[in-house]
Amino acid sequence: MTTFIIFILVLSLLVFVHEAGHFLAARAFGIKVYEFAIGFPPRAFGWYRDPKTGKRHWLLGAGKDSLKDTVVGEQTEEEYPGCVYSFNWIPLGGFVRIKGETGQFRDEPDSFGSKPAWQRIVVLAAGVTMNFLLAALLLAGGFMIGLPSDASILENDRHAQLVGEPTVVVQQVDPQSPAATADLKLGDVVTSVNGEAMVSADGVVSYIEANQESELTFTIVRGEEQFDTTVRPDYIGGMEDKKRIGFALVDAAIVKYPVHIALYKGFVAAANGTVAIVIGFYVLITQLIVGNGLAFDVAGPVGIASIVGDSARLGFAYLINVTAMISLSLAVMNILPIPALDGGRILFVIIEKIIRRPVPMKYEQLAHTAGFALLMLLIVVVTWRDIVRVL
Repeated sequence: MTTFIIFILVLSLLVFVHEAGHFLAARAFGIKVYEFAIGFPPRAFGWYRDPKTGKRHWLLGAGKDSLKDTVVGEQTEEEYPGCVYSFNWIPLGGFVRIKGETGQFRDEPDSFGSKPAWQRIVVLAAGVTMNFLLAALLLAGGFMIGLPSDASILENDRHAQLVGEPTVVVQQVDPQSPAATADLKLGDVVTSVNGEAMVSADGVVSYIEANQESELTFTIVRGEEQFDTTVRPDYIGGMEDKKRIGFALVDAAIVKYPVHIALYKGFVAAANGTVAIVIGFYVLITQLIVGNGLAFDVAGPVGIASIVGDSARLGFAYLINVTAMISLSLAVMNILPIPALDGGRILFVIIEKIIRRPVPMKYEQLAHTAGFALLMLLIVVVTWRDIVRVL
């Protein structure tokens, strides 16, 4: 239950920031906003403020617009005299319902469709921009109090300040390996092997290589718990050059910086993370196109919730790090030129500029509907893989 609550809080923060970007950009260009929503319809509850009386009105139950209307942007007129702020029943995202967002009301000055192409692109890109800024600020704040980093940074960065002592941390576990059988997990701290203290990842690897035929007892710290687990090295994945445990280790340290350096480091880390995620998406998509399947595991809502829960158990610094990376992943995914996503809507604006006329609304709406359906199918497939993996 705690994992679920933390996941919902993290997701709500990311969605709120993303949609706030669209909302603020639209308002800045004088575009009318019908609704600012967390989650997808049907509506659970919401409120609006009457612009004439200033009185707040509460709303309970579904509104006029359906999930399909939200996805394709099909709307006729505003439902209430003021912008509705709502919470909806499907907690997989959120939206800002903007007047004329797919080209309607082009002759009205407060419509999205009446604005120049560059303003429409700014509004559409504002969400991913806010996700990047959120990640940068989270990382900057984390660096002010201390974030988990590779301990080697202490040798190369004179501004880095160590918090606590460096540790040897499990960074990855092969699901079909002795490490997985021994229930080793991401974030576990290896303190000793067969009673010998371990102060570096290289030291652990060297000890394993020197004792491939022996049963090894690892002393592990996981959160507040310390325990021993026994592992016997074995051949993994067809690699028969030597026996392995089946995990990746890193020399980890909690590192912090002075405030002015932390702010800079936060933006640099966010930029580097964005590049890494873009490369990851490129590899994933190209491998799927050539028929090689998934180049690496992809996490859906269940998998992400599990990662968020694991990071929260490791500590607040780890949760900050993971939240920032999820924010960057959402930014990169949303800017992809896929219908129903921000990048897909930007694509239609660019096509409009190239052909010098709007794309017929029915075709754009059909594309967004198809894109949304494919995305939902992908979420269902990945979620099922997550559930099977967890079970």
